[in-house]
Amino acid sequence: MSFMYNPFPYDDPRPVNRPAIPAEAAEAVVFGSLNSAKHLASVIEERQNASGGRNIIVAMDGYATAEWTEMVNLLSQQLTAKGIVPEQIDYLDNLRSEEEINAMIDSGLEWDREKDPTLLYGKIFKDGYQALLDPEKIEAFRERMKEFGSAKEGRVAVVCGNGCLIPENDGLFDLRLYFDVTPKESILRIRRGQYVNLGQKDARPANQIIRRCYYADFEMAVHLRRQLLRDGAVDYYVPADKPGNLQLIPMASLKAIFSAMAAYPFRTKPVYLEGVWGGTFVKKLRNLPAEMRNCAWVFDLIPMEVSIVTEVAGNLVEFPFQTFFTVDSEEVMGDKCAEKFEGYFPIRFNYDDSYHSTGNMSVQCHSGEEYNKENYNEFGRQDESYYVVQAGHDAKTFIGFRDDADVDQFIREIKIADKEYKPVDYMKYISYEESKPGLQVMIPAGTVHSSGRNQVVLEIGSLTIGSYTYKLYDYLRPDLDGKPRPIHTYHGERTVARDRKTTWVRENIVQKPRTVRSGEGWAEVIVGESPLLYFTLRRLEFEKEIGDNTNGKFHVLTLVDGERIRIRSKEHPERYFDAEFMDMVVVPATIGEYVVENLGVEPIRVHKTMLKDGFENE
Repeated sequence: MSFMYNPFPYDDPRPVNRPAIPAEAAEAVVFGSLNSAKHLASVIEERQNASGGRNIIVAMDGYATAEWTEMVNLLSQQLTAKGIVPEQIDYLDNLRSEEEINAMIDSGLEWDREKDPTLLYGKIFKDGYQALLDPEKIEAFRERMKEFGSAKEGRVAVVCGNGCLIPENDGLFDLRLYFDVTPKESILRIRRGQYVNLGQKDARPANQIIRRCYYADFEMAVHLRRQLLRDGAVDYYVPADKPGNLQLIPMASLKAIFSAMAAYPFRTKPVYLEGVWGGTFVKKLRNLPAEMRNCAWVFDLIPMEVSIVTEVAGNLVEFPFQTFFTVDSEEVMGDKCAEKFEGYFPIRFNYDDSYHSTGNMSVQCHSGEEYNKENYNEFGRQDESYYVVQAGHDAKTFIGFRDDADVDQFIREIKIADKEYKPVDYMKYISYEESKPGLQVMIPAGTVHSSGRNQVVLEIGSLTIGSYTYKLYDYLRPDLDGKPRPIHTYHGERTVARDRKTTWVRENIVQKPRTVRSGEGWAEVIVGESPLLYFTLRRLEFEKEIGDNTNGKFHVLTLVDGERIRIRSKEHPERYFDAEFMDMVVVPATIGEYVVENLGVEPIRVHKTMLKDGFENE
């Protein structure tokens, strides 16, 4: 689910975080592309003068789809006005041949359409940027840079290219810039024809570019970015989503900004997607554009897909959420969590909206940890859960097989349906619960399930970096583009848990709420907890306020009934975030004791997700 192919090009203006950022850090940030280029030119001139005219080398690295042409041209204008004509060097000239790189990466991608009808899957490329470099070319480049950088000729070279700041190039450059791009903007750039995969001359179809990005280009960029920022191995960080409004953030300021953000409850900026079963509830609630056909998915807090917006010196700065939490992972998630999940945020959150829609979500299942490792070289498993936030007439949540289901026959029928376009009476096989607000269903990997039409569910899942959703049956309907939706019976047959039937489901993963603590006018209840999932699902119920404590583990709170709440630190009450209906807020691990206050008049229900005690041993 978290593998984003078609984000709607809409920027939600509401989720803005306003932590108190140290004045010195905020004042050091340069806003605007031209101002940033002027500042860089001045820094280069100062360094050159201080070194007696030694040549200066500037390196510009960045996330996949990053673009440095604007900055290079503006910097060239500024330097030329000072009598310095810079030389631009394309770092990607040091790559191996296209044929060699294709052989390295494409061999790990699935090309069998029987197994993978939409060519979605593959194996993570783990060898990094260094493996893509031609040994002779990169050695000659490094010698050239050493010779250039030691000469006192008053010259400037600007090296641009993904991966130029790898550790093997450490010490070559005088100024190091990292251009970051949010996940949504990266996908939109690919779809606008602004990116070709590393090592390729010509663009493949957009979906194939995105797939290769996920398994290679994005993977390499994520790991290098994390290493560079955690080590402080860049001089300036550049949020680069918006041409004309590039921002130049010194590394010390970036760390101060992130540290301030991690001391507050915060909200990320959602991504909205249309879908064949998409509904209308969220579209109306959040005033989404009229031209959106519907809103099927709301990626409110899918870590690899969302961004976080922060006000800095009266300006809005947008970071990929992953950039923020990998730099401050211990503060946000807690030490044990950061160690256990290798710096990845371990839970993902989104809404599935089928309210007043054309039909159900597909009947589907997901794969577990061992299957993901073996088939995709992937870190993480795909457990899920549904919490029904809104339900209309006849809404159903499908979960598990019926007690009397012949699962082998179901598998045979869905295969025939996929090949011969024959409908399947899925109600003969799939069990369901009548949906009503407050229903919590846990969905351990392998459990067949579907969110039925006419409801909005809060979907909460385990760490899965990719999209390992196997559609078993999709009612023979076409997608929004009129093409038949692909079915993944190959992987689905191998991962579906055939023994999870109605009786087992109701005894294990559809539970009655049980109170864990309470007082006058408030209570906390467990709505879902299982040995098969490493997180626990709870609900805070109160009239005026309720207190809580992170105890070294992050919490995620979602207002699922009520108008408005304030989530504030008890020790530092000025550190708070005000949330409205269906907003999701992260309470960082370091906050400790906090209070949730009712800012309206009606009773409040807040869904709370956190890691279970002892999660690090699972």
